[in-house]
Amino acid sequence: MQSAVEDADVLIVGAGPSGAVAAYELARRGFKVVCLEQGDWNLPDDFTGDKPSWELARLKQWHPSPNRRGNDADYPINADNSPLEPLLFNGVGGSSILYSGHWVRALPSDFRVKTLDGVAEDWPFTYEDLRPFYDEVTHHIGASGLEGDPSYPDAHTFPLPPLPIGKAGLRAARGMDKLGWHWWPAPNAISSRAFRNRPACQRYGACESGCPAGAKASADLTYWPDAIAAGAVLITGARVRTLTTDENGLVAGAEYVDRDGHWHHQRAGITILAANGIGTPRILLNSASSAHPDGLANSSGLVGKRLMIHPYASVYGTYDEDLESHLGPAGQSLQSLEFYETDESRGFVRGGKWNLMPTPGPLNRVLWEPGTDWRDGFGSSFHDKLSSTFGRTLEWGITTEDLPEESNEIVLDPELTDSDGIPAAKINYQITENNDRLLDFHIARAVEAHEAAGAVSIHVDRVVRDSGWHLLGSARMGEDPKDSVVDQWGRSHDIPNLFVLDGSNFVTSTGVNPTATIMAIALRAARHLADNRHNQVSAS
Repeated sequence: MQSAVEDADVLIVGAGPSGAVAAYELARRGFKVVCLEQGDWNLPDDFTGDKPSWELARLKQWHPSPNRRGNDADYPINADNSPLEPLLFNGVGGSSILYSGHWVRALPSDFRVKTLDGVAEDWPFTYEDLRPFYDEVTHHIGASGLEGDPSYPDAHTFPLPPLPIGKAGLRAARGMDKLGWHWWPAPNAISSRAFRNRPACQRYGACESGCPAGAKASADLTYWPDAIAAGAVLITGARVRTLTTDENGLVAGAEYVDRDGHWHHQRAGITILAANGIGTPRILLNSASSAHPDGLANSSGLVGKRLMIHPYASVYGTYDEDLESHLGPAGQSLQSLEFYETDESRGFVRGGKWNLMPTPGPLNRVLWEPGTDWRDGFGSSFHDKLSSTFGRTLEWGITTEDLPEESNEIVLDPELTDSDGIPAAKINYQITENNDRLLDFHIARAVEAHEAAGAVSIHVDRVVRDSGWHLLGSARMGEDPKDSVVDQWGRSHDIPNLFVLDGSNFVTSTGVNPTATIMAIALRAARHLADNRHNQVSAS
């Protein structure tokens, strides 16, 4: 096999948020960096949020599920044994292309779950260890938010003011105030004012199908231009099949196929996997050999195990006035951490984060729902439903903490493959009893919040099928090689020149959107790697 480019110091697999951070940090520190990304670049004009076809396009072309989307860059995922559909995007920027942009830090308790609550494990570092890296990434990407949220021990700052909470946020906030519950103007990775190369948010409300204005801080717009300017080489349309090893047992590089069907081998001294909580274990398991019959970096048997996805509930309230809830961002206008910490009297441990979301688009309000009579959506019923709900419906979305269970896993499917014949991933995942109780409690409180705000009707979607954005824990970090895949710096216990720097390495899932934490961890690890380069074992 031929080398794609000359041998690299560092090979990164995956051009999403963590891969972009690592590429920039290492390239600017003088490393020769090559990144392989199986997708391609997307320009703001490719997205349809500012076009009449927007709501139809997001049902297929820009759907967050690769199984539904079926682009050339996508790989199928068998999710038959999961109540949650895995959501991700393959392309420069990774899933940040389609994420909502909720820019939320984990809380101090998230790193000490075993100590505080007697479940799962503590992380090998603390909130204070990660805090400066949160700060740095937040200011680099241009996040919008309000300093001083009392849920946190530090009044961390933002480079941009918060986005407007609008009529919808004001109405929901009044309900929370009536109950005496915490809320805060929500932090978002979305520009409230022009920032560097990005304009201010145009409030299309189409964040989850790509930002046509370029205001959302996706990694293709924030870190990749800087990484490329610093010398990083980004190869698109490169689907990795396996990592290769040399006679010393070190990773020598990666085999990949380009979009013309030609196979290549990219050599590197250090390899970093940043392919998300499904893609990373899939590559490690597909890299099995006689020397590594269970896959690479898998002496613990935990590659693919302890998958966490954050079961998500939607509680919708419809109000008797136009609240302009079709306006973005989507994006969150408010967030609440009122019920985040453990209260054992509730009958479960840990908690969750609430986010107030808009309900943009008329089609979103009139689509047929399973279990209802489809005829109720036509004729005069269609117009009645649209006029009574469009712009008047708010969602309290609930992200619930998912505790690690070894039975929740990523494995290789014995039959399903991608378009290049590479074995696909299969999810075996079930919601735990603890999370079931957590969901029920939070949903009941969100109903109360809507009632307090004066909702005239309330609808609950207890577990949203298309909500599996947060793919975490499938190659967890830890201090003990027998019970973890990588150390606190993302370095494999088994193979010293192999790193995992995506959400796979989470010890617990936390109860918040993970992108800020993923990027902060990646920056911390990449900086440590650069600072200790002379102690790094590399392939010959």
